[in-house]
Amino acid sequence: MNARDAVLISAGELMRQLDGGEQPAILDVRWRLDKPDGNADYLAGHIPGAVYVSLEDELTDHGRPGRGRHPLPSGGELQIAARRWGVKANQPVVVYDDWNRAGSARAWWVLTAVGISDVRILDGGLSAWTDAGGALQRGASTSRLGDVSVLHHDLYVGGRATLTAEQVSGPGVSTLLDARAPERFRGEVEPVDPVAGHIPGARNLPSTTVLAEDGTFLPEARLIALFEQTAVGHSDTVAVYCGSGITASVVLAALSATGINAALFPGSWSQWSSEPDRPVALGRG
Repeated sequence: MNARDAVLISAGELMRQLDGGEQPAILDVRWRLDKPDGNADYLAGHIPGAVYVSLEDELTDHGRPGRGRHPLPSGGELQIAARRWGVKANQPVVVYDDWNRAGSARAWWVLTAVGISDVRILDGGLSAWTDAGGALQRGASTSRLGDVSVLHHDLYVGGRATLTAEQVSGPGVSTLLDARAPERFRGEVEPVDPVAGHIPGARNLPSTTVLAEDGTFLPEARLIALFEQTAVGHSDTVAVYCGSGITASVVLAALSATGINAALFPGSWSQWSSEPDRPVALGRG
């Protein structure tokens, strides 16, 4: 399996798996910045058999002060939740959403960080499924309790690389990417956090730029060209941040799909901007 296929699954491939009797665990992770609770949309129609996952309640631990707006959950919490979702040991997992791959990329990052290896993002999200003729199921899906076990209990030092605020601005990072919208990066607006601007030295690569108009990830050649334009190379030590660690996961997934393993600054700008002594840059960088 190549790097892209290890991260993404097409709607057509998922349909073929289901038609052939394979049953991956399908997780509906609908979340938007302006609508963080996607359960009502899930109940109105979801991929048959999919279980709803709350990004705010199950992929985040809000009881960790000082780590930004969406602190990472513990592996133990994830294991309890994943078993509740019906995830079984050695079972493939497919995650999807309906908004810019934010929810599914967060789930992909968190689940692989605890050591669940076979997790793939539905390329194009729910609209790719319906555009391919996939049916939707109303109401909640139920599943038997799963038995999956996690390998890592502290996601800040888990199966995927993370950096602290000190490390992300240190000499060990050759390329720091900011996945927020350009106007937030430049400091022209800041709708959520207390200070506008960006981490000095960061380069802006909005998470939406790695996606095509239909919400699928750009083809490999176009992703590579995009990363080269941002001066990202395979030999670089790359780190990514955003507002609170959510949309940065979209860029991390795109990098991983081209064979580049980058680190996440989980607290992102929400942590950085809340610490008064942190320097702030404005403009294009």
